Amino acid sequence: MYFLQKEHNTPHIHAIYGENVVAVTISDGAVLEGALPAKALEMVREWIAEHRAELLAIWETQEFKQIPPLE
Repeated sequence: MYFLQKEHNTPHIHAIYGENVVAVTISDGAVLEGALPAKALEMVREWIAEHRAELLAIWETQEFKQIPPLE
C-alpha cells in the first residue's frame, strides 16, 4: 500500500497486487479507481480497518511511516 505525496480528494491509499492497481478510501474501503481480485481487496479493506487512525494521521500530516502488514 502507498500514498502519493500531497494528494487531494477523499483520503485514500493505493494498493498493488500483481498487475492490478486500486485506490481505496480510508473511511469506508470504497474503490475510487482500479480493481483487485476479490480476496486481495478484502485483505486491503481489513488492513485499512486495522490501521484507519494511523492512515488518516499520515494523510493529514504527510509524515509517512511504515505500517505493518496483516498477520
